Amino acid sequence: MGVESVLHPSLIVPVGHVEPVPRRVRGMVDGHVVFDTRRALYVWEWAGYPQYCVPRDDLVEASLIDDDRTEHLGAGPARRHSLRVRDAVREGAAWVWHDGAPEAVRGTVRFRWSALDAWLEEDEPVYVHPRSPYARVDALRSSSRVRVEIDGVVLADAPHCVKLFETGLPTRYYLDRAHINWPLLRRTDHVTQCPYKGTTSGYWSFDGGTGPHEDILWAYDFPTVQASRIAGLAAFYNEYVDLYVDGTLLPRPTGTPGVPARAGGRRG
Repeated sequence: MGVESVLHPSLIVPVGHVEPVPRRVRGMVDGHVVFDTRRALYVWEWAGYPQYCVPRDDLVEASLIDDDRTEHLGAGPARRHSLRVRDAVREGAAWVWHDGAPEAVRGTVRFRWSALDAWLEEDEPVYVHPRSPYARVDALRSSSRVRVEIDGVVLADAPHCVKLFETGLPTRYYLDRAHINWPLLRRTDHVTQCPYKGTTSGYWSFDGGTGPHEDILWAYDFPTVQASRIAGLAAFYNEYVDLYVDGTLLPRPTGTPGVPARAGGRRG
């Protein structure tokens, strides 16, 4: 059978790639509809995931104010705009793609994600960024035994797990909470969101002999339907712990997209 593979599929979509979005997409500010479109486009500004591009004619209760400033985004130049929704103005909230950007998106609007209060695909909320049509997330039950240590201290020892496979990221090992050594862990206020899995319900840190190891464990109590098998389970960041699978210590991943050198604000 061999040892556990630490290899995983890489991200392959080139920067500047454009594809149609086959879903109705809406953006909201203060309960008002900024745009409502069935003609959105995906554009990849980097290989990890796309952004939505919205036809300007599909703005509903909003208008754009030209900031008289051109900026270069990942896929090309774009004219920055502020967003007016009724009496409110959100500065630098959008860009209109300009000459030099991929031809299909020129003249369309790319909104800064955090400038809007809510994003919807059909009637479902979307978090952090659009889900890539080229990415998969699979959660599979597994009989692999998983042990987690830091500085020789055992934080978890589970006879089975759920392996979560996400394109471009290392395998994550979700464990039943009964097999985690909770008295050694300290709960924090950290929260992250993932467009594929939802919003975390908790993060935990470990104060070891070499100092604190912040936000190394997380859980999704109410994940998306697609990731329902990880509900109530918890996973450690492979990058920051010694993780043994079926008795073999896995090498720690390095250079994981979306995972900085120190804990916090990461996707898992």
